[in-house]
Amino acid sequence: MLPSTPSPAAAPSPRSRPSGFAVAFGLLFGLTTAASWWAARVDLATLFSREALGNALAFLAGGFPPALSPAFLRLLFRPALETVQISLLGTAIALLLGFPLGILATASLAHAGPLHELDLAGRPLRRALRFLPYALARALLSLFRSVPELVWALLFVRAVGLGPFPGVLAIGVAYGGILGKVYSEIFEAVDPRPLEALHGTGASRWRVFWYGMVPQAFPHLVSYTLYRWECAIRASAVLGFVGAGGIGQQIEISMRMFNFPEVVTLIVVLFLMVAGTDALSLRLRRRVL
Repeated sequence: MLPSTPSPAAAPSPRSRPSGFAVAFGLLFGLTTAASWWAARVDLATLFSREALGNALAFLAGGFPPALSPAFLRLLFRPALETVQISLLGTAIALLLGFPLGILATASLAHAGPLHELDLAGRPLRRALRFLPYALARALLSLFRSVPELVWALLFVRAVGLGPFPGVLAIGVAYGGILGKVYSEIFEAVDPRPLEALHGTGASRWRVFWYGMVPQAFPHLVSYTLYRWECAIRASAVLGFVGAGGIGQQIEISMRMFNFPEVVTLIVVLFLMVAGTDALSLRLRRRVL
């Protein structure tokens, strides 16, 4: 009886070699990281030195026991409420900006892909006219997200004065650029087969979008928007350092007065706010998705 030969499926597959681009990118990334480490003067020994650890422990020791007087806790109610309001309104403005710009910045809806092959074939002028809104939307989204929300807050504080309103505008503009960019990528990543089927029945591009793209992308849109709302809570606290209201402004005042027990209390309140927002958004995602 002859020994059985191993089947082709059982034979080990040859290990694929990395491409030249992958090797070059890995080397470039490693060299860039090493150069950045040297240029930024990163020194982990300084971080864990006796002086640094002593300063950190002195700060923590100076913050205990935290400030828990009823008068101070009542004082925190308004800035904490302002922080939530800034994050909600800022995210709402970001959604109003990012969603339409994200639609315009989706190439498969604007000028590329199977939805436009027959309509734009041999018509360069029509293709250019459809490409122009796409390019403008991409440029606006790049502008909005390239400027950090802290810089936007500084600009809006100069324009409209101190208070929560510049914080709302800063989060709305900066996060609008981020949301629009991510929305366009989510729309681009949907399965194109249902879109082609709808387009083949004679449906317009907007019907293809609402009945083909949106149902597929909706869970990802909701999930990322809720995540950005969580980020807005933290960002609104940071914006308070430049006079944009919220609990961050109270942290800045307490730190300037070297009142570390109040700082510790404020950090704990901020942590509870972020944790509560995270739990609420998780529950909303489960309900919606």
